[in-house]
Amino acid sequence: MTVTIYHNPRCSKSRATLELLRRRGLEPTVIEYLKTPPSASELETILGLLGLEPRGLMRKGEPAYKDAGLADPTLDRAALIAAMVQHPILIERPIVLANGRAALGRPPENVLAIL
Repeated sequence: MTVTIYHNPRCSKSRATLELLRRRGLEPTVIEYLKTPPSASELETILGLLGLEPRGLMRKGEPAYKDAGLADPTLDRAALIAAMVQHPILIERPIVLANGRAALGRPPENVLAIL
């Protein structure tokens, strides 16, 4: 089974999710998304797998959210996704992909449902 984690090593939930996967005997592909942000099309795929709209995957408490005016309700899907590509700190983490499905590791145990 191929497992991928969009990971931020500075985030405790992300570290806990990675450790949970490893305790299960899985060695996921680790994408440090702050260094290697997903493309707009990758985010579209992830959002589809998660069943979320872009704001559902955004960290609204980040200064970049306010600074970029992303609370504006007139912004469309493409604009919000473009903002996440440009400012990957806005992407909620960790995201785990496995078996053609995705889960947000908040809490880390959420990812067990897709394994």
